[in-house]
Amino acid sequence: ECREIEGAWGSRNKPKRVKTLPHIRRGIPFDTYFFTSDQRLLEYDIDKIIYDERSPYQHIQIVHSDNLGNLLVLDDSQNLAESDLIYTESIMCRGVEDYTGKEILILGGGDGALLYELRKESAKKITMIEIDKMVMDACQRYLRGACGDTLDVYEKENYKIIVGDCVDFMEKFYQSGRKFDYVFADLTEIPISSTPQGELWNFVKQILNLSFQVLRDDGKYMTHGNGMSSPKAMEMYEEVLAQLEVPVKFTKTHAFIPSFMEDWSFYQIQKNI
Repeated sequence: ECREIEGAWGSRNKPKRVKTLPHIRRGIPFDTYFFTSDQRLLEYDIDKIIYDERSPYQHIQIVHSDNLGNLLVLDDSQNLAESDLIYTESIMCRGVEDYTGKEILILGGGDGALLYELRKESAKKITMIEIDKMVMDACQRYLRGACGDTLDVYEKENYKIIVGDCVDFMEKFYQSGRKFDYVFADLTEIPISSTPQGELWNFVKQILNLSFQVLRDDGKYMTHGNGMSSPKAMEMYEEVLAQLEVPVKFTKTHAFIPSFMEDWSFYQIQKNI
């Protein structure tokens, strides 16, 4: 319809250039718009809401897209779709890291996708700590294309899912002397702000410091960053890394994530000893 109007108007008025922009759809029963990390507006082909509840921690939705499959949305931000295997493989550095016989800690990861893929890597033991059981319950039922059967049972021979605050459990691990070969922080992305200050940044710093307390000296901290179109946020994150209690070194990779519709960064961080 827009193209027809453009053609008719152009024929009548003979402008030098005409460009039609899609209209913003209003009054629809569910939101089809999300933002990139640098606040560009994206429209998705969402055709229905499958799950919509509020937990004590956040607003949880699972929506359906023809292109992406089912998509987990947390507090109105796209989180993980069934088509996002590349996200999980990128945070894992699959094919680069060898998890055989390793002890692994996952912080967050309530969609179950990271645990599901790590279970295939012959790890000795994987411990996952997720605070929001409602997220896991929703994904166990409606995001099986990403998590498989991982969330059906919370403990098996080589993995255990703990429902709780990862900060509390890491402090207990540190006090008891428990160590891990890998810590995966599948939590919030690097904050977008003018300075690395405030509640979210304090949480990022707390998680980093606690993680290196429970990592073995040759262990690695694996996490996602933010969109590659938000370089200032990553610069601030790297400044934070330089100021940690333990000296660290890092590498950074990136990959295009279908449900984010943008290139996303991933960090591999280890003690610089």
